Amino acid sequence: MILPEEVLKAWEEKQVPIVLTTVSQEGMPNTIYATCVSLFNNKVLIADNKFCKTHKNVIECDKGNVLFITAEKKAYQLKGKLTYKTGGEEYDDMKKWNRPDLAGKGVAILDVEEVYMGAKKLG
Repeated sequence: MILPEEVLKAWEEKQVPIVLTTVSQEGMPNTIYATCVSLFNNKVLIADNKFCKTHKNVIECDKGNVLFITAEKKAYQLKGKLTYKTGGEEYDDMKKWNRPDLAGKGVAILDVEEVYMGAKKLG
């Protein structure tokens, strides 16, 4: 999906950390704060610097959610399919902006399928 212009602008004004939620095979949610994030080709990239349950969940169950807030306190949710890579263009991009002193073992990629601002569906 191509992210709406409003969401792209809000992303540039986001406060860090963002919130990433994954789901286990058993349906148990796991939520973490993530500081090493970026957009790449309308996908959200999250650097795997310390994933544990998150890594397992992304591999086993491909659904996820990213929540972020702007300085103006507008909340946005990006929902979709998660994948995990240790190579390729998304991984290479992550290595460019992830701090070199962090692990950067892989990258979780959220391919956005739905976008919300609060309860309002944007796409």
